Amino acid sequence: MIEIIPAIDLIDGKCVRLSQGDYSQKTVYNENPLEVAKMFADAGIRRLHLVDLDGAKAHHIVNHKVLERITTHTDLVVDFGGGLKTDDDLRIAFECGASMITGGSIAVKDPDTFSSWISKFGADMIILGADVKDEKISVGGWIETTDLDLLPFVNDYVNQGITKVICTDISKDGMLQGTAVDLYAKILKAFPELYLIASGGVSSIKDIELLEQAAVPAVITGKAIYEGKIKLAELTKFIL
Repeated sequence: MIEIIPAIDLIDGKCVRLSQGDYSQKTVYNENPLEVAKMFADAGIRRLHLVDLDGAKAHHIVNHKVLERITTHTDLVVDFGGGLKTDDDLRIAFECGASMITGGSIAVKDPDTFSSWISKFGADMIILGADVKDEKISVGGWIETTDLDLLPFVNDYVNQGITKVICTDISKDGMLQGTAVDLYAKILKAFPELYLIASGGVSSIKDIELLEQAAVPAVITGKAIYEGKIKLAELTKFIL
């Protein structure tokens, strides 16, 4: 059974979505992220992917108070990412109730720090964020595409104990045009034990079913829910 993980992206403490990571293509869906989180929890959802877009821009944690409100007033298991650069950022995130943190750009730009987090906090609490364009890793809010190939990049961290990876195909994100099923199948063929979380492009329940058929363990979806392409009631069949 594929795990459904709704996403809440935060700018100025509000629930927003971007298209392909472009801050100029921002839509505000709700000014109260806690209200959105409670809606997910009431539908039986257990997980939440919370992204601090202000933090990503500022290079340090910003929206930790929103995180704290959500973890205090719901039972959602929250993974938190965006702008986490230092041990202090992680301390704040965990103190505010995050069960896991996601690191993407830092795993590329400062691998020593990211590796130290795996050692200090445990691999169960660290998710590797692998944002890709044409199977090359991208960083900095997707502004910069590196020359790092996806599979060797993931392999380096799997060898260090990482078991959970969020993979976002940038070309798909926020576009509501379907997911990169073939890419995820390729990753799982290389790393069959990986808890792979698909992200980007979910436009309908059919997209989730296709991912489930490909044995993808989990999927993040945001815009499709906010724009009514997927009803929360439709997700109940994926909730144990």
